[in-house]
Amino acid sequence: MKTQIFATFGPSCGRKEVLKAMIAAGMTGMRLNLSHTTLPDSEGYIRAYQEAAKELGIKPQILIDMQGPELRVGALKEPVFLQEKETICLGGTQIPVPKEVLEAACPRDIILLDDGKIQIEVIEQMAGGCIKARVLRGGQLLGHKSIKIQNKNVAMPVLTEHDLENIRLAKEYGVTALMQPFVLKGQDLTYVRNILKENHAEDIQIFAKIENQMGVANLEDILPEADVIVIARGDLGNDMPLWELPAVQKDIEETCKKKGKPYVVVTQMLASMEERPVPTRAEVSDIFHAVWHGAWGVMITGESAVGKYPVESVTYLANTARTAEEYMK
Repeated sequence: MKTQIFATFGPSCGRKEVLKAMIAAGMTGMRLNLSHTTLPDSEGYIRAYQEAAKELGIKPQILIDMQGPELRVGALKEPVFLQEKETICLGGTQIPVPKEVLEAACPRDIILLDDGKIQIEVIEQMAGGCIKARVLRGGQLLGHKSIKIQNKNVAMPVLTEHDLENIRLAKEYGVTALMQPFVLKGQDLTYVRNILKENHAEDIQIFAKIENQMGVANLEDILPEADVIVIARGDLGNDMPLWELPAVQKDIEETCKKKGKPYVVVTQMLASMEERPVPTRAEVSDIFHAVWHGAWGVMITGESAVGKYPVESVTYLANTARTAEEYMK
């Protein structure tokens, strides 16, 4: 089985020449993160990839990653540096957050920002719809980064209006698959599939992202409704002690294999290559074992979107996957 090699669109790989080099290095498909952009706004990337694929004689795979029920920090005029032990206010204009977070957060709740890179503790609800909080783990916060209240599932719509508009345009832009975030139950995907049918896009595959413990618990209900499972280790790792994540990943893999459902492993596969031309030994070992255990696909995100070495990242991802495939023969 040839492992699918996915990369992510972004300014680092938006030119046809770079995309051709990535395809030549083994890339088989591209992910477009639609959390804070649209298909029309990304047309330059999409057309460049389609032209590159045509010139190299391959069929382009375009995966759109929906906004979905993920909570994110609002737009920031400039990055905000949060200092450890500093007291801050979430909400308002300084650090805008969704109203669902403001309504759900309670004193002593732990809030994770930017995939848990920043951690804060709620002190109290303030007048005017703000949360007073203490910074436990600091760092630089950018706009549109993920936000999660630890051990709480905040109710959100399966698809946003932003998502629905992108789905209406999906076929026009050659989209081949839709990545649905934070899938909690099979019914979520039934709803998404019906929306695709309403827009004459029923041939678009659905990749179900497993990103929290509820999704893990309901995996057998989700599997029949999904074409592919995505083990999204970023948010999944925020929903449990990080040392438990490898075992949960393994459980998901074994369930998928038992049911004959293809799965993709994502998040920090080659994170060090955003800044360095050579990965760590741990990263290539992670990729090798993901493929050896049975992954249908592996994916890089920031490494190709904003990293300094998009072609080199794909080269290491693809070559390591191929080595694992050879080892299994």
